[in-house]
Formats: sequence, structure tokens, C-alpha cells
Amino acid sequence: MARRKKILKPKQKNEILDLTRVIVRAIVSEKAIDLIQRENKLTFIVDRRANRPLIRRAVEELFDVRVEKIWTMITPKGEKKAIIKLKPEYSAFDVASQLGVL
Repeated sequence: MARRKKILKPKQKNEILDLTRVIVRAIVSEKAIDLIQRENKLTFIVDRRANRPLIRRAVEELFDVRVEKIWTMITPKGEKKAIIKLKPEYSAFDVASQLGVL
């Protein structure tokens, strides 16, 4: 059985990550593109230590949008994936175009 990657834990409980380091990369898959077009949702791999309020703050400040809801999950590879639904007045398609996903 393969070993899992060792996950680094914050040294202090209240340690805050730099907002530019919270989002690791955007996911570009058929499902992610479908979520962008149909449901106004963006999909990112985020830092494993980041929680929902920190992810919300990072997305809102970096992309100048408002977030409606966030779903997070740990992938089988041990990465944290965040699906972010934007408020209706903002377009996930426009943000994805700025990132070069579309």
C-alpha cells in the first residue's frame, strides 16, 4: 500500500496563510467547465490547511467577486478541492476567462 503525503500542519492554531498562497491552482476538466457554464461555479485546488472563511476571503479579494457558497472535499490524492458558487450578479465565465481556463 502506498504511503500518503505528509501534510504540514500550522505551527499555531490561529496561523493565517497568505491569501495568494491559499489557492494553489484552478481545475480544468470537463466537469469543472460544465459547472462554470451551467451553475456559475469555480473549482480550485486549495491549500490543505485553508478553511472556508479563508478560501472565501481569498477568492473575493483576488478576483473581485462575491461568494455565495463553498463546498470543500479532500481528493483521493490528498489535495483539498473547493467548489465556489458565485453570487448571481457575478459571472464564473468571466473569472475563468481571466485565469485562462476558458
